[in-house]
Amino acid sequence: MPPDRRRTAGITALGSIVCFFALAVLSRPALAETGGGHAGPSLGANLPLWSVVPFVGILLSIAFLPLFAPRWWHNHFAKVSAGWAVLFAVPFIIAFNRDAVHEILHVYFLDYVPFIILLWSLFTIAGGIHIRGTLRGSPLQNVILLLIGTLIASWIGTTGASMVMIRPLLRANMWRRHKVHIVVFFIILVSNIGGALTPIGDPPLFLGFLNGVPFFWTMRLVIEMLFMVVPLLAVFIAIDVYYYRRESPPEDAEPVPIRVDGLHNLLFLAGVIASVVVSGTWHPGKTSVLGISIPIEFMTRETLLLILGGLSLLTTSKAIHQANGFNWFPIKEVAYLFAGIFMTIVPALAMLNAGTEGALAFIMKALESPAHYFWITGSLSSFLDNAPSYLTFFNAALGNFYAGIPHAEAVPRLIAEQEAHLKAISIGAVFWGALTYIGNAPNFMVRSIAEEAGVKCPSFFGYMFKYSMPLLIPLFVIITFVFLR
Repeated sequence: MPPDRRRTAGITALGSIVCFFALAVLSRPALAETGGGHAGPSLGANLPLWSVVPFVGILLSIAFLPLFAPRWWHNHFAKVSAGWAVLFAVPFIIAFNRDAVHEILHVYFLDYVPFIILLWSLFTIAGGIHIRGTLRGSPLQNVILLLIGTLIASWIGTTGASMVMIRPLLRANMWRRHKVHIVVFFIILVSNIGGALTPIGDPPLFLGFLNGVPFFWTMRLVIEMLFMVVPLLAVFIAIDVYYYRRESPPEDAEPVPIRVDGLHNLLFLAGVIASVVVSGTWHPGKTSVLGISIPIEFMTRETLLLILGGLSLLTTSKAIHQANGFNWFPIKEVAYLFAGIFMTIVPALAMLNAGTEGALAFIMKALESPAHYFWITGSLSSFLDNAPSYLTFFNAALGNFYAGIPHAEAVPRLIAEQEAHLKAISIGAVFWGALTYIGNAPNFMVRSIAEEAGVKCPSFFGYMFKYSMPLLIPLFVIITFVFLR
């Protein structure tokens, strides 16, 4: 191992050991206070604030290590995720025994596993759809492709829509010198805002669905979504026309008709949608796995999603996957990183569920109006990934308004009595995910594919300060005054 890597590994290991023993020792008083711990709100009331250190650590690692140590991160991100997870899990279990194990299993069985299986099925099935043919890269064609991607994102997921649409858009504009703005608007519209209408569209909304938000409730966000999409497309057309007039179009060649290969995968996508919808309306009962009560409809849904993804792999030719540049690395990266995130988020969720009795009571006191939820959820979503940010402030709202009340009762009351707050959290997580490359999983994937195609994408801060902030922040301010007062 090179000296610099040995030093990095040594520092990481030393820091991990120090954090581990600090957490292990400091967790002991909490055990004494609780007499072994109690599930539910009392667990969150007895967890100290520093127990969220591993959660903050893994999110900061995801945010900055790819920027400052990209090669090291590429080779070791799974170890980093596992390291932060272990740093929290071991002292947590030592301190709270069975209650800790129950909380961890609950999060993985009811949140992480469904989350990853849904992403995997959408990623796999979308990877079997390939669009080919002659596209000229004109402003009209570009805006049509962006609009199609935005409209389908809510139904095949932002990940699925991004993987289906980015390559034909890049091929259409291969001859153009000015095309960075095309990738930027694609990330904003297709990889983020377009997923606002269904739980399938964006991971945060799916987590809300798993926690009791009805499947079709998110359709109520259509006005806010249109408020973002229409002006953004208008600005895109103006910018694209400006650059297009300064290009030298290639000589016309014999056009190749537009064709979509792998259309049978649309049936599998329909099956995914049907499986998710049915799981939200069909409730045959529950079963217990390792002491965790799991609805039978959840297990049925995950089984169907795995079958649909497997059928897509079996029935899609290798040529289509090769044409799409299909490989497993993107979904593996998401699975490894979120395994750590879902472990380390346990104390934050427990403290937020405890309401004003928990160590995060100061957040509860700061969160008053829907505008507060929108800006705080959004700000964290843009830098820390929108799925855990949504889950954190979804639980914050439940803790603020219905502390100690079970989810099954609290969520319907939140929708009926405080719907503006849930809307603010939802659009905050979805819309603000476009502000940075790390705000949503497809953002980095699209950037990587674009750079492989020869597009010199802006840097992390270049993307923010030159493109996303000037485009999005003014719209966020207007949304605040129009919809969240």
